[in-house]
Amino acid sequence: MTDPASARLDERYGRTPKRARRDRAWLLAGGTAVGLVLIGWLLWAGLLAPGASLEARDTGYSVVDDHEVSVQWRLTVDPGVEARCAVHALSDSFAIVGWKIVDVPPSDQHVRLLSDTVRTSELATTGLIYRCWTP
Repeated sequence: MTDPASARLDERYGRTPKRARRDRAWLLAGGTAVGLVLIGWLLWAGLLAPGASLEARDTGYSVVDDHEVSVQWRLTVDPGVEARCAVHALSDSFAIVGWKIVDVPPSDQHVRLLSDTVRTSELATTGLIYRCWTP
């Protein structure tokens, strides 16, 4: 048996069984909503589905003359997957002075060493692989 004064204080400050059930219901509904949003985001972002492995790294460059630079890079892509890469040349002020899109045909090799020549509008000081993607 509870003390009547204690029961009045609990009711005054919201410590009733009805309030406790309502609070639990709100917590359960909020947790469920957060869980559903998280699952939806994972599905939308594609984190549950494996993607194609594609990576390109610069391995070197050489300035051929005032209007050409040769760029060497390593492409890692799943066997049988076609890729397309953007290669660019930069001047000493980091301006793009040459740009080329290179189509890389599918191969049975996972890692390939590639090289391409980029024509430039002026003397380039470096040549880089910009990025690669699957068409």
